[in-house]
Amino acid sequence: MAKISEKYEALYIIDPQLSEEETQALVEKFKAMVEAEGTLTAIDQWGKRRLAYPINDLTEGYYVLMNFEAKPELPAELSRVMKITEGIMRCLITAPEA
Repeated sequence: MAKISEKYEALYIIDPQLSEEETQALVEKFKAMVEAEGTLTAIDQWGKRRLAYPINDLTEGYYVLMNFEAKPELPAELSRVMKITEGIMRCLITAPEA
């Protein structure tokens, strides 16, 4: 029998040149998307960190890690929206091993 919901982790990096209000607006946008379709179990804002390699000539990024439970369709939609959202430098959504 297929599982109704699964656990996922979403790590995304926000452009550090955005203002604090713009950064928090992006965090709230993705938090609301997850809460509308699933259950947000944790959100951890790591803040500005040095990147392993420059992205668009930037050496820093604002990291956010979200843990959530949702149906298998949500991660694909969340990833799609993150990739087209201005201000998101990189995103990765995984299903961690139990």
